Amino acid sequence: MAEQAIMKSSPENDDSKLENCDKKKEDLILDPEFFSCMLQPLPSNSNPNYIGIRRLLLHRKAQSSVLRRKDWRCNGKGYVAFRNYINRPRNWESSQIPSYPSTPGQSGQWIPSPSPISHMFEVDSWSTSRDLRSGSRALSFRTSVSSNASDTEIPRRKGEPAYSFVGMHCIFDQCKAMVTVIKFGHMSSDLLAYGASDGSLTVCTVSTSPAVLKQLTGHTKDVTDFDFSANNQYITSSSIDKTVRVWDILKGLCMRVIYGISPQLCIRFHPVNNNFLSVGNANNEIMVFNFSTGRTISKATFDSEVTAMDHDHTGQLIFCGDAKGCVYTVSMDSHTGALSRFHRNRSSGKHNSPVTTVQYRTFSLLSRGPVLLTFSQDGSLSFFSISLEIQGYLTLRCALKLAPRLHSIRASFCPLLSLEKGEFIVAGSEDANVYFYDLTRPKHTCVNKLQGHGYPVIGIAWNHGENLLASSDFGGTVIVWKRAKTS
Repeated sequence: MAEQAIMKSSPENDDSKLENCDKKKEDLILDPEFFSCMLQPLPSNSNPNYIGIRRLLLHRKAQSSVLRRKDWRCNGKGYVAFRNYINRPRNWESSQIPSYPSTPGQSGQWIPSPSPISHMFEVDSWSTSRDLRSGSRALSFRTSVSSNASDTEIPRRKGEPAYSFVGMHCIFDQCKAMVTVIKFGHMSSDLLAYGASDGSLTVCTVSTSPAVLKQLTGHTKDVTDFDFSANNQYITSSSIDKTVRVWDILKGLCMRVIYGISPQLCIRFHPVNNNFLSVGNANNEIMVFNFSTGRTISKATFDSEVTAMDHDHTGQLIFCGDAKGCVYTVSMDSHTGALSRFHRNRSSGKHNSPVTTVQYRTFSLLSRGPVLLTFSQDGSLSFFSISLEIQGYLTLRCALKLAPRLHSIRASFCPLLSLEKGEFIVAGSEDANVYFYDLTRPKHTCVNKLQGHGYPVIGIAWNHGENLLASSDFGGTVIVWKRAKTS
């Protein structure tokens, strides 16, 4: 009986096994990566087993670390959380107090920072037998260039009334690449656009019926920056692919392409003369182009790549930051477009770090005049007053030292309506939260945070009505937060 069973089953099984083996051999032969691994030279006096295992591991090499970290999970937590957990202080558990629950119902609301130890790490949370949470990193506050104090005490648990949020207004998640930059239209409360690392630009409306209006495709690499024209009819964008593109929003078409010799990193329309277009590039230059013709009008040279810029409200000054952390003041003629360098403010950090945000504001409670906000990839957030007597001279009023960033994460001033309560800054972070800081406080500088993203928060933008805050993340999700009405 056993022999009969073997005789009955063996022909079919053998055929199927042979077919599977043949398919596997064909796949291995056709796979160029495996074939290249097999062709690697065999060293003398080598162990054949070791060589075989090495070739197999090379064939099955891991994906890029960024993609693997994005998808990696253990006990429901991410890579950053686990990395921070294993680097925790020895007295971590004894220093913890009961943490607040993180539920979908709390998204878009103020979440209090849980404990003083949380100021040591601005990353995601990790839990073993307890729910161990981390918050914002220890912050330093300087009322002048020479004085500073560390923020090590328990942060204030009561959120600012002016910055209470009622929840998420809408979510855009159709983009599958990192959203690198996000902005609302000029003087607009509902026109929103964002650029991604796949080269796409998306224009949306966030009115009562949020929807995607146009998908602008043309760039072949990361969109580094873009800007709206004064009438919101055009968008001009810069990219790593060394081009500047001008788009007609209504038609959804690219009107003009300006080719450069290096990656284009930041871009702005002139606030008074919209026919001038200022572009910072990786060739250590700011180029001024004629918007109508695409011709170069003038340029200024710097010590390193120009990574961020902004105009003052008159258009006579350009403030820009470079890849070494320096901030420059540049004079611009509103009639001819001619540029001339005025001042340079060197980075005070030990290591040079690219400036990711340069933002101008016409008035501040701290300086009683125009101010400038800069944010660097090493976590240095600086607040400058701008001298009106000495044209564009910058004086450092205060600074915060946050956790270093892996990505080009941006920061922004908070709306002017909060001036009577303090000087607030909002910034993204690697731990997928949106953080708010009050620069008028020598302690308890971190006010609180918004939770809802699943990946590092990259871009931040307020609308003109100051009732909506948009944030974008590494995973391609854009969340528009709705601010609570204040009396």
